[in-house]
Amino acid sequence: MIAQNGTIHIADTQMPYIAFGCGRKNLIMIPGLGEGLKTVKGMAVPFALMYHKLIKDYRVYVFSRRMVMPQGFSVRDMAEDIYQAMQQLHIKSANILGVSQGGMIAQWLALDHPQAVEKLILTVTISRQNATVQNVISSWKQMALQGDYKGIMVDTSEKSYTEAYLKIARPMYGLLGLAGKPKSMDRFLVQADACLNQDTYDKLSRISCPTLVIGGRQDKIVSPEASEEIAERIPGCRLYMYEKYGHGLYEEAKDFLKRVTAFIEEG
Repeated sequence: MIAQNGTIHIADTQMPYIAFGCGRKNLIMIPGLGEGLKTVKGMAVPFALMYHKLIKDYRVYVFSRRMVMPQGFSVRDMAEDIYQAMQQLHIKSANILGVSQGGMIAQWLALDHPQAVEKLILTVTISRQNATVQNVISSWKQMALQGDYKGIMVDTSEKSYTEAYLKIARPMYGLLGLAGKPKSMDRFLVQADACLNQDTYDKLSRISCPTLVIGGRQDKIVSPEASEEIAERIPGCRLYMYEKYGHGLYEEAKDFLKRVTAFIEEG
């Protein structure tokens, strides 16, 4: 197992990343809004263990956002950072897996740098605003402004997972807030604002790479309709909807990773 913790220098700040695996195919994972509360710094070995099935066939990269982001920093700006990171690491092209806000970033990467994206997997994400995502993220912003880290984490869990999963998770809620709380909510707030301004809907027809959209019928954070309308707009796009799962399907669905790799391996 080859696992690496690294840092990319972007403008006058830094961008943590991790890499693992020794395969010949590149796979870039872009995490969601929760990255604004905890980066991937130092997480190479845990991720490699979690995704050990990828190690043989893939070189996997997981990028955080830059550590310092100015007000108004957009999802499109975050995509440009990913591209600059790829350039610095000499990654000519890669398969891109974006989850939630990571899927928003992945859309812009495919639009602005199509040559860098081999295949695109967009998971529980949006192309444009809807009432569900606006209400949820606005609520999280208010919690962040009050420094309520535990509130954000609990609400995220309650809106992401099935009742079976929550029965196991809820007894652990008392530990939330005791560790892991960021020193500042600034990064989270900038990223939340970026989510609330995401809009690629009218541009999706320009995405030319093979694309798979994965959504959940029980998604209480971005809504199931958000996944469906993305798939309708991207030429040749495939759509898979998990009937029993919501926003946390990428953690709960046992076949999620197998479904992603099967799509990448096709053709």
